[in-house]
Amino acid sequence: MAKIALIPGDGAGIEVAASAKAAVKKLTPHHELVEFDYGADRYLKTGVGLPPGQLEEFRNDYDAILFGAVGDPRVKDNAHAREILLGLRFGLDLYVNFRPCKLLDDKLSPLKGKGKKEIDFVVFRENTEGMYNAIGGVFKKGTPDEVAVAEEINTRKGVERIIRAAFEYAKKQGKKRVAMADKSNAIGAHELWGRTFKEVAKGYEGITAKHYYVDAIAMQLVMKPEDFDVIVTTNLFGDILTDLGAALTGGMGVAPSASLNPESTPLFEPVHGSAPDIAGKGLVNPVAMLLTTALMFRELGDEKQAVALEGAIEAAVQAGKTTRDLGGALSTQAVTEDILSRT
Repeated sequence: MAKIALIPGDGAGIEVAASAKAAVKKLTPHHELVEFDYGADRYLKTGVGLPPGQLEEFRNDYDAILFGAVGDPRVKDNAHAREILLGLRFGLDLYVNFRPCKLLDDKLSPLKGKGKKEIDFVVFRENTEGMYNAIGGVFKKGTPDEVAVAEEINTRKGVERIIRAAFEYAKKQGKKRVAMADKSNAIGAHELWGRTFKEVAKGYEGITAKHYYVDAIAMQLVMKPEDFDVIVTTNLFGDILTDLGAALTGGMGVAPSASLNPESTPLFEPVHGSAPDIAGKGLVNPVAMLLTTALMFRELGDEKQAVALEGAIEAAVQAGKTTRDLGGALSTQAVTEDILSRT
């Protein structure tokens, strides 16, 4: 039995968390699910995103965290979202952001002549360094002399462990290609990425390692997505390329993710955000959250349940039993019920 923390969060996160809860209860009833009310409502009352000691509790007492979404226009600059979500990622040292980009049905492809056979890759995004570290600031704000500075952090440890994780995944899954994307032709610090990539690749015979500049790989993903099995890249570039990957597979409503560290408590979340404009209307696509739940099942050792859920999702999408963003007419709850009826 695993102990799972469920954090619905805000807006659409609350709706899709209900879908995830239903999937856990049906497919893995042996797991314990504990719900936490961390989100905008609580933050507006208390001024606290994550209470003191909560990270330690998650690290020591839980096997996984299943996360909905955070973001609320009532909270200036989404301060609570950064405290909660980035707090979990950085506090638990979840250095792998794992993003599968797999087309569920040929009709969802935006690329002419490219279907399920061609669009099936994963991205390993570095998740704890890069540009998302709040190092920098603004000087003389609002004046003609205003200066804004943001610094990027790349450490040998951080770069090597995400690259090694990508190669280990390729080796385990029988994938033959690992691509790395940086911008070392314009950013000198990215030379560390290229050098480390070459050194790590030497230890993985039979896997082709290829370096790309990030603009080139973005272009190639649109022209020939079939060229890619595993992509590894920086935090910033990974954020951008995975959204491109989502677009290639049907949009943010079908994009799952996992934030991982073999020595810490993993975090699983869809990447569509809280979508306040459609939240509470039954329009939110639960597929991303259900695919994310399948990732969690697999990480917890429930492979049979993961395969069953993924197969049911694919069957539902191919049958047109979807929300409006994928061309269907069903509500969030109706899609969830249809998918779970197929498991």
